[in-house]
Amino acid sequence: MAEREKWDSKLGFILACVGAAIGLGNIWMFPWRLGAYGGAAFLVPYLLFVFTLGWTGLMEEFAFGRDQQTGAISAYENVFNKKGLKYGAKLGIIPVLGVTGVFTFYSIVVGWILKYFSLSITNSFARIDNIPAYFGNFAGNYQSIFWHGLAILLTLLIVRLGVKDGIEKMNKIMMPGLFILLIILLFRSLTLPGAEEGLAFLLVPDWSKLREPITWVMALGQSFFTVSLGGAAMLVYGSYLDKDSDIPTSAFQTVLFNTFSSLLAAFVIIPAVFAFGLDPQAGPPLLFITIPQVFRQMPAGTIFSTLFFLSIVFAGLSSAINLMEVPVEALIDRLNISRKKSSLIVGLGAFLVGIPLDLNMELFGAFADTVTIYLVPLGAVLSAVIFFWIYGIKNARNAINEGAKRPLAKIWEPYAKYIFSSVAILVLVLGVMFGGIG
Repeated sequence: MAEREKWDSKLGFILACVGAAIGLGNIWMFPWRLGAYGGAAFLVPYLLFVFTLGWTGLMEEFAFGRDQQTGAISAYENVFNKKGLKYGAKLGIIPVLGVTGVFTFYSIVVGWILKYFSLSITNSFARIDNIPAYFGNFAGNYQSIFWHGLAILLTLLIVRLGVKDGIEKMNKIMMPGLFILLIILLFRSLTLPGAEEGLAFLLVPDWSKLREPITWVMALGQSFFTVSLGGAAMLVYGSYLDKDSDIPTSAFQTVLFNTFSSLLAAFVIIPAVFAFGLDPQAGPPLLFITIPQVFRQMPAGTIFSTLFFLSIVFAGLSSAINLMEVPVEALIDRLNISRKKSSLIVGLGAFLVGIPLDLNMELFGAFADTVTIYLVPLGAVLSAVIFFWIYGIKNARNAINEGAKRPLAKIWEPYAKYIFSSVAILVLVLGVMFGGIG
């Protein structure tokens, strides 16, 4: 068995985790949820949840992976074997399948982003009369297959280079680039005539929304999934950590930068949408229909459209890399094959499975819902229960505290064991009840 790969630097690990956490959900979902559920009032439950539950979940997955020095399947198996229990490996397959499923449909969406980036570079939005119809004819059509394949190819080329030379190096480029681009776009958006109304939409709290349970449910779902909790993705990144890495600090920094990116995206998108009299609560169509209409009307729109969709490419690819790494690591670990061969198998498999989703949006939606409503939350529950309960909360805290400058106190144990684990189950239940909250 080859020696396990390691991160080259602590900064590289942080940027890779930030890249994994910052995805299309931050830029696609968060802005309209912030506006739809009370503006600044929505931040109250969101920040509460993300800096407690999100932080705890990240520490759990990082520490679980580092402690076992392997991905979810073997990590679960090791813990079960030590306790004389069976079926650990079989349970470990569930979060790996969940993340692989997300990668399968997520790469299609990244393909749409690549297409829109190409439209921005060529100033093609100005020549499209009906953007909603254009997107409707592109998504769910054979035209998207090429861009889907390109998204997988780009991800594959990075992942096959390895943890240090591929994943870490690319995130060191993409993450600073993402924040620089968003800051440039922020200044442009806030200087548009009429942007003040969008700022009020985001900043003036509608406290009445806090009396509505749906606000708290959506804040919980957003905070839980925005940091990529699912029992496998962050666990595998943690498995490449050295023993002297400070997990509590790394997890906190990941949450902090992830939240900052979400807020940046909201303050880029929503004021610009208001400035041109469009619907800020358009939901999922916001990114692919509303935003292109903004850039069509904006002075120097081609330049800013190109910068915007380049930032989305960075966000999408950085998350896709993390998603792909989960099944790639699983095949390397369980079948003892090379990284290059494993990457090719995963990439080709995801592409072939995804082709029917390219051609049928109803099938795409059903597949995505099944994965995100059932498999991914179930993976998060399994990881929490196995680490905090079966492995043992004392062992879990020791694993998290190894290398920490400010170790977690014993008082943290009941919070993680009882509250976090219970909330993970609640997220699964609420997702089923509401048809998805992440």
